[in-house]
Amino acid sequence: MMRSPITKLTIAAAVCLSANAFAGGIENAPKKPAPRKYIDKANMDPSVRPGDNFYEYANGTWLQRNEIPQKETRWGSFSILHQANTERVLTILKDAGGKTYPKGSVKQRVGDLYNSGMDTAAIERRGYDPIKPDLERISKIFNLSGVINEITYERANALGSPLFGFGVGQDPKHVTRYIVSFNQGGTSLPDRDYYLVDNARNQKVQTAFKQYISTLFQLTGTGAAASQRNAETVFNIEKQLAGAQMSRIAMRDPNKTYNKFSVADFSATTPHLNWAVLMPQMKVNGQDSVLVRQPEFFRSADNILTQISVDDWKTYLTWEILRNSANTLSSPFVKASFAYSSVLSGQQVQAPRTERVAALVDGSIGDLLGQLYIEKYFPPAAKIYMVNLVNNLKITLGDRIKRLDWMSDETKQRALKKLSAFGVKIAYPDKWQTYPGLTFTRDDYAGNLRRLSQWRYNESISHLGKPYEKRFNMTPPTVNANYSPTNNEITFPAGILQFPFFDFGADDAVNYGGIGAVIGHEMTHGFDDQGRQFDADGTLRDWWTKADADKFKTRADLVVNQYDQFTVLDTIHVKGRLTLGENLADLGGLNIAYEAFKKTKEGHSNTKIDGFTPDQRFFLSWAQVWRSKQRPETAASRILTDPHSPEQYRANAPLTNIDAWYTAFDVKPGDKLYKAPADRIKIW
Repeated sequence: MMRSPITKLTIAAAVCLSANAFAGGIENAPKKPAPRKYIDKANMDPSVRPGDNFYEYANGTWLQRNEIPQKETRWGSFSILHQANTERVLTILKDAGGKTYPKGSVKQRVGDLYNSGMDTAAIERRGYDPIKPDLERISKIFNLSGVINEITYERANALGSPLFGFGVGQDPKHVTRYIVSFNQGGTSLPDRDYYLVDNARNQKVQTAFKQYISTLFQLTGTGAAASQRNAETVFNIEKQLAGAQMSRIAMRDPNKTYNKFSVADFSATTPHLNWAVLMPQMKVNGQDSVLVRQPEFFRSADNILTQISVDDWKTYLTWEILRNSANTLSSPFVKASFAYSSVLSGQQVQAPRTERVAALVDGSIGDLLGQLYIEKYFPPAAKIYMVNLVNNLKITLGDRIKRLDWMSDETKQRALKKLSAFGVKIAYPDKWQTYPGLTFTRDDYAGNLRRLSQWRYNESISHLGKPYEKRFNMTPPTVNANYSPTNNEITFPAGILQFPFFDFGADDAVNYGGIGAVIGHEMTHGFDDQGRQFDADGTLRDWWTKADADKFKTRADLVVNQYDQFTVLDTIHVKGRLTLGENLADLGGLNIAYEAFKKTKEGHSNTKIDGFTPDQRFFLSWAQVWRSKQRPETAASRILTDPHSPEQYRANAPLTNIDAWYTAFDVKPGDKLYKAPADRIKIW
């Protein structure tokens, strides 16, 4: 994935190509609009040497002049484009919500879901009435069997995800099939380290978390002292579950998380959890095997079940209902939720309700909203451009693979086979999902969301026993891109096919440095430390010779070491192993895009635009994509949870390994970013 999400509408990449972008150009391309400055010197800081800090050189004045809006945790190129897309989506939603449309139509369902979220008077009147039946049901539990039955009930009715993660998805070793998958879970904080690592930042988060728990219990009628005790109970249970979890870095190895069990054998590892009985309670029938991502977690969770009293489990299960419903209830619940999340993120004020509900609609029924977004805002010519640009970059990556001096011919042929099999999804799905049977009303927000969650759960379960169906895995307004290793395909939603990634009026240098590098980034994910372990058809299967795999790991370790040296907030080190896949993709993507750019007419010239050569504009375009500021709390949290490196390092670090950048900006020994030619990392 190009970047980490900030919020829904998800922020996660795409591009456009000028009419002469590749040899011969593209027929019937739209005429270029009046020229504009795609590389604006007013955003740059010429007092910084490019070789000392290229990110600051390209973006320094913008960073000095711009503040993070109070409702944001980060602000930069991605978030500005995300905000523009949000405003477009709101135009659509307000139109759909402002009129009456035939029942069951796209606009009726989109408009009614949005209106129900905006009907604050009705939401306030109901208070926490929507969850009272759930709280009453939990209060009647009197033994461990009741606890376990409630766990499966909440799962089957999409009310929460207590104790563990569960779902239906693609089998990585049999990619045409669906399989039931069990995952570690049961915790509320973003990472296990928040429970297990004792430092001032984590203590602050823990305090806010406990206050959040206590507040929600008090809002449902529990006394202050009892609510505080409940908060300690919940935290202690979740801390035990966190202690049983695998780290994010360990889970980067797909073979470690592929553990297939028969249902009987899985049950044998969890004496108190008989999955042959529990799976039908979760609406799963007739399955003889399951995928267990972290078997040790389930052994530990089974032990924890018996070590905690039934009353404490009832508190934990009540919390699960509260935390999953808080943002759908009246304003005191919503305010309590934001008070907690603001400690994690540093966000100063909550985003307007219009934007929050818009994000929910996009994330919930994105194929309905997406149809309206594409019809109104997406030019068909952009899709044609992307198809051609992707093909051009595939050719370039193939040429680079053929020239690799560290890989044997045997592995090269398999790599080229995988590359040729890449699937490409651009802008929006070929077939829209229709959400059959899913209905909404304008006056029942909590009910709408409950029906939505139940529909999605049931729809997921319904795939079992059917051939795997590849789907467009992001919504059209999303500002992101991704690669799926089990589908061996790359996806570029419409939302990212805009400046600064792509613009019909931009020169090739700008478009290749923007969307071209995004495309190359996603292609490289097929050959990063995780993606390389999946074959041409997406199967988790080793296709490397041992010698070539060892050479790859040696080179990848150099990237780990480079990023391990970087810090945020002066003392918190980037985790080079956690971010390795994205760092490899940045390095590979930029190399691929640059080589493809050099095949264009502009790439062959040295004509300056706004005082910059084509090569300089290419690298400046790359750097301005990563222009971003973030709050300290967000920066600290992302180091624990985000597989992407901080933006300044995404901009600078790959450049230090690319010879052409040194030439373009006359970077010399003594400059802070300078690396001797022998030390520059070359992989893809």
